[in-house]
Amino acid sequence: MLTINVTVLLAVIVVLRLRRRTEARSRSDEKLTVIIVLALGVLIAPTPVGQAILDLIGQLASGVSQSGR
Repeated sequence: MLTINVTVLLAVIVVLRLRRRTEARSRSDEKLTVIIVLALGVLIAPTPVGQAILDLIGQLASGVSQSGR
């Protein structure tokens, strides 16, 4: 249960950070955003939502690779 709460908090932080103007970001600010997004991905991955996202991306990737043949 704690994992979901931390995940929601990180998702809100990511949305707030990405809403800022691009010109206002420093390189260290961008690195921090990347670290937060990676942590969010690690927390989402083992959940049922994370597995559903993985399945959806896998289906999209296989559809794109089959359409290229």
